[in-house]
Amino acid sequence: MTTLESVILGIVEGITEYLPISSTGHMILASYFMGIQEDSYTKLFEICIQLGAILSVVVLYWKKFFDFSKWQFYLKLIVAVLPALILGFLFNDAIEEMLESPLVVSITMVLGGIVLLFIDKAFNNPTITDEPHIKPLNGFWIGVWQCISMIPGVSRSAASIIGGMQQKLTRSLAAEFSFFLAVPTMAAATGYSLILKHWKVNGSEMKGYELLTQNRDNLMTFGIGTVVSFVVAMIAIKSFISFLQKYGFRAFGIYRIIAGLIVMLFLGFKA
Repeated sequence: MTTLESVILGIVEGITEYLPISSTGHMILASYFMGIQEDSYTKLFEICIQLGAILSVVVLYWKKFFDFSKWQFYLKLIVAVLPALILGFLFNDAIEEMLESPLVVSITMVLGGIVLLFIDKAFNNPTITDEPHIKPLNGFWIGVWQCISMIPGVSRSAASIIGGMQQKLTRSLAAEFSFFLAVPTMAAATGYSLILKHWKVNGSEMKGYELLTQNRDNLMTFGIGTVVSFVVAMIAIKSFISFLQKYGFRAFGIYRIIAGLIVMLFLGFKA
């Protein structure tokens, strides 16, 4: 991976992680068009670069994350992240196979876009307006909804926000809780990929941290991509909630449909 490629993927991650358009799907497509999608380091990079996006949420909401007197907040996040931890561990191999398919991403982009066109009208009677009124059971069901995003092209942000709205949270509160939930979810995925998972490299297997530290280029591109994703995610988060409050999901749905159809056409012509 070159420095330019790491910057591009960092920008893609930063913009798309917290928007309902699928960061994983966009990075798969970006790496595919750059011709680096089959490289094991690229796959590891696409997961671990989420560290930058994680840090952006922690920095923006640092008062919330470091107010240890409100233990209920942490309980809700723990309960909410459990479904993803369990299903992610059980179906990791199947998920990894789908990560290699731009066609799967393009199809789910379109289907997810159609859902977003109608989601504002489906859940338009919220009763929960602030975080203290979110119950652990609400958090659990939001976490169950988040698991849908294990299919590449299905947005983690969209799935968890829709889950929040289904649990009667306002759009803005659902988006905010989705940001909070992203931290333990992505931290767990990154930790698993670096410490526990074995990656195939030139016929042998390596732990993620061994692959990351294999050479200076890997460390440099990872560092650059992480910094870029952090800065871009900070901007994206600040803009997203106000946009969502004013316009809802429809614009994101239209974008997903158009982008998915363009990729399908490209893949069809290439075949």
